[in-house]
Amino acid sequence: MDRRTITSIAGVGIVAAAAGLGAGSLIWRNAPASHEGEGAGEHAESQHEQGETEEAREGFVALPPATASTAGVEVTTVARGGGAELLIPGRAAFAPNAQAAVGAPLGGVVQRVHVAPGTNVRAGAPLVTIRSPEGASLNASADAARAEVEAAQAAHRRETQLYRAKVTARQDLEAARATSLKAQASLRAAQAQIAAVGSPGATGYVIVRSPMAGTITSLGAATGSVLAQGATVAQVADQNRVELIFEAPAGASRTIRIGSPILATMAGGEEIRSVVTAISPNAATAGAQVRARPIGFVPPAGTPVSGRVLTGAADTIVVPADAVQNVEGRSVVFVADGSGFRATPVVAGRSAAGRTEILKGLTGRERIAGRGAFLLKAELSKSEAEHEH
Repeated sequence: MDRRTITSIAGVGIVAAAAGLGAGSLIWRNAPASHEGEGAGEHAESQHEQGETEEAREGFVALPPATASTAGVEVTTVARGGGAELLIPGRAAFAPNAQAAVGAPLGGVVQRVHVAPGTNVRAGAPLVTIRSPEGASLNASADAARAEVEAAQAAHRRETQLYRAKVTARQDLEAARATSLKAQASLRAAQAQIAAVGSPGATGYVIVRSPMAGTITSLGAATGSVLAQGATVAQVADQNRVELIFEAPAGASRTIRIGSPILATMAGGEEIRSVVTAISPNAATAGAQVRARPIGFVPPAGTPVSGRVLTGAADTIVVPADAVQNVEGRSVVFVADGSGFRATPVVAGRSAAGRTEILKGLTGRERIAGRGAFLLKAELSKSEAEHEH
């Protein structure tokens, strides 16, 4: 029997030939023939050691788990779950605080529009500029309040001097002080009102700014248009903060658990993996609302989906469906073992929501190859085919 060695492949050109495993993938090749001068005894001993090594490494693919991700193999842990499968309708929606409707703080004429639908903006970015007569009036009121403060403070200083000279009564001094404090309070109120409406300038120009970073999803203003106070100027949303919302039967709130996986399917057949983050009663439908966080691909908000989830309190070992591979007619899971993965025979049960029950073969403490496990299967099949030759 020829000796074989495992060679680590790092070059991109060789990677393409190595069953598509990517950087760090492995191939099997024949070792150079032994020198002609070796004795028959040494050759027999070598064959014996080689037989023991190959037998020990049967079903083994040498790929360090720490670098498996670079080869396209996801390493994950075994979970527990099980129960019955439940089909529930749902949709993609923005997560709480992931969108904002920006209103006009003052009524006025739109002088300039700084954005368009689809524009990505940062927090504080200008959306539109409005010229508002009310803004100019607020500034004038603040100026008047500031003048009153100056006059009241001057009167208070005079009364203080007269009181010290024993010309006026203490009552007059206290009245002047109260008038000064009242004027200062009026000025602070006027300044706060100006700040609350976007700090318009003396001519009434005010810039409406985005309260958050995101994408402009709609725009309700055009140059020259007149906006009423409170009218929606634009809507901003963070497209990356999308969750899946499912409507489930009332009893599902007692069987679906937070952390349970849900496999959602879009109309075109695309699958979205997600994890349950919240379950709450829905008074409007007399059912339960299930919220889930997408993993990986995030669909656009408003996309209709259907979900599959395992319910119940069974304590069965479950693994990602991609982890279970068929090798020579047997179901196996590739378990991380030292410097590689070993094909471990298992007895698989039901599959739902992208997960498969394992009835026998795993203890629940293993680290296994999940998505991309088929690459290990292909490498194992190739090495066994070369071994037969």
